[in-house]
Amino acid sequence: MPTLLILNARLVNEGQIRDADVYIKDGFIEQIGTGLSGRTADTVIDAQGQYLLPGVIDDQVHFREPGLTHKATIASEARAAVAGGTTSFMEMPNTVPNALTQTLLADKYAIAERTSLANYSFFMGGSNDNIDEVLRTDARNVCGIKLFMGSSTGNMLVDNVQVLETVFSQSPMLIATHCEDEATIRAATEHYRQQYGEDAPARIHPLVRDEQACLKSSSLAVSLAKKYNTRLHILHISTADELSLFTNDIPLSQKRITAEVCVHHLWFSADDYEQLGNQIKCNPAIKAPHNRTALWEGLLDDRLDIIATDHAPHTWPEKQQTYWKAPSGLPLVQHALTMMLQAVQEGKITLERVVEKMSHAPAECFQIDRRGYVREGYWADLVLVDSKKPTTISKENIQYQCGWSPLEGSTFSSSVTHTIVSGHVAYANGQFNNLITGKRLVFNR
Repeated sequence: MPTLLILNARLVNEGQIRDADVYIKDGFIEQIGTGLSGRTADTVIDAQGQYLLPGVIDDQVHFREPGLTHKATIASEARAAVAGGTTSFMEMPNTVPNALTQTLLADKYAIAERTSLANYSFFMGGSNDNIDEVLRTDARNVCGIKLFMGSSTGNMLVDNVQVLETVFSQSPMLIATHCEDEATIRAATEHYRQQYGEDAPARIHPLVRDEQACLKSSSLAVSLAKKYNTRLHILHISTADELSLFTNDIPLSQKRITAEVCVHHLWFSADDYEQLGNQIKCNPAIKAPHNRTALWEGLLDDRLDIIATDHAPHTWPEKQQTYWKAPSGLPLVQHALTMMLQAVQEGKITLERVVEKMSHAPAECFQIDRRGYVREGYWADLVLVDSKKPTTISKENIQYQCGWSPLEGSTFSSSVTHTIVSGHVAYANGQFNNLITGKRLVFNR
């Protein structure tokens, strides 16, 4: 692999911002310091005036392959991720067929090995009837077990209490949960179908999938985790009420129960359905504005540990269907970092904290081997950001296969200029280098 030298950067890492040069060899960071311009390298990048960040680690994406490749592929969405500064992703099992066996899980890894420009890992899916397969999962080579405690694609709803007890009591590895109470949602769905018929507006989505559905399910997951001392990670927290379930009085590395917030729940509120409609229909729903305010508070005081995307692309025609028929999910992985950098510009969060929540914390939470930090001896997963070069989201620069974004027309204050994946310059000034694919993530468990 070619050697790489980055000069004159403003390094943002481990709570500090400082001037630094970085020398990379064989995919790893060999030296961090100043005055490294005398070192010989195959490629030299002068990062004068730019910030150098550890690559974003997104712990929740849906890249749709296999089986749903009319929406996206691992190759297309990994490119989008890299264009936005995300160097590693963890992908969900609700593809077609669902990743409910070790063989089907291995198939996804094989696809990524051939086609993913970013580093990758895939969750093993749990169902009501695959407990033996779940418990065979290798904690060293798989990011975690995913349980949908709320409806999803195919046979992935886990609503059998005995199954939940078994998984929580026997799983030696991290369990990630989607928490929405299915009975609550079904009752609300019936109520609003009777009220609106087939002409329901998208603004009822946070009423159909309301705060109580989230709190009831998250509370159950937390109670099971406490009962069995399970390593639990609850995905996409969307309500103020759920924040009481989480703690900030111990370091992240010591937490047995952690939580994630997604960029869309920090960015949008229920007020945005009027303009964007089904474009922002997702599960759990984007809710009333007071929830967004509380999520920011929970993020900043460390009750919420990680920022992710739940990137979930659908085709434009699919999203143009009526509310009941339009699928839930929105594409975000290309723009998550620029969204958070805009929040920095607006004074909502510091740049150091963005790096903590999008790079350091996912690495700590999932115990990823030698990633998430800019350290000598670590994999070189890096992002260069120009904070003075605005980005306007348009169809011409969207990399998602679906070709659209709810952010179209928005201008952000910063741009990603380079993304380095395991020492490989995968993206530079709008151009991709596909000669080397990303690496499979390994976990220190």
